[in-house]
Amino acid sequence: MRIYIDGKYYSEENAKISVFDHGLLYGDGIFEGIRAYNGRVFKLQEHIDRLFYSAKAILLTIPMPHAEVMRAVVETCRRNKIRDGYIRLVVTRGVGGLGLNPNKCKRPSVIVIADRIQLYPPEFYERGLEIITVPTVRNLHSALNPAIKSLNYLNNILAKIEANNGGCEEAILLNAEGFVSECTGDNIFIVKSGQLLTPPLSAGALYGITRGVVIDLAKKAGMSVAESNLTRYDLFNADECFLTGTGAELIPVVKIDGRVIGTGKPGRTTRTFVEKYRALTQTTGEPIYES
Repeated sequence: MRIYIDGKYYSEENAKISVFDHGLLYGDGIFEGIRAYNGRVFKLQEHIDRLFYSAKAILLTIPMPHAEVMRAVVETCRRNKIRDGYIRLVVTRGVGGLGLNPNKCKRPSVIVIADRIQLYPPEFYERGLEIITVPTVRNLHSALNPAIKSLNYLNNILAKIEANNGGCEEAILLNAEGFVSECTGDNIFIVKSGQLLTPPLSAGALYGITRGVVIDLAKKAGMSVAESNLTRYDLFNADECFLTGTGAELIPVVKIDGRVIGTGKPGRTTRTFVEKYRALTQTTGEPIYES
């Protein structure tokens, strides 16, 4: 494996960062998870745009323009002979002192890793997930805005631990007002009476790239879509439920907090979205290899 770090490529054994990098010391940095399908990087422009939005929000200057970051992602995939894989793009504040002051960090670091990922066992995509609501509350917008994909993912990790302790692969986080926010790494959707519903970004949901794709697919199909505050009661009484994320793609949910969702099997609307999404990933994206 060849890993990109600040303009150079290193073997997996030699890809290193300083112990004084503030990304390590304080989680001071941002990241994107990106997918490659059929020799193309899916929604690359959207991911790079979101990376720069996160950087602006934390006053981090990425030392490369958009186009150069995109080229680094594609070239890293090419060097690793990736046709179907996962890309982790990381920007840290860079090397600084042991104090918090980010001004002591002279130059941010850009890292690109291209490999493979499997978040859930294949059988879960066939039969659906059973998930639970956990005590950990989603970060407040006024504390650490969930729209920022920061390296400080402890909020999500604590919720993931609680899910695992409860015997589940995934967990639902509520916000401080008690409304559904999102899961530890995925956005959440329900289908109710032919309408597609998902929490609004203001509820603490991430600006999910896959979330946006599903909303677009639904609208093109003439389906009513609403971004509205949802409660656990709304989830329990949904006809269908599914999660979306770059790593997870689309995965059905069949039970929440012990309540069976719909028929207890992945629903027709969910299956339709899965098919349309998979078809889209195979035909669109930034080419990795020349034709």
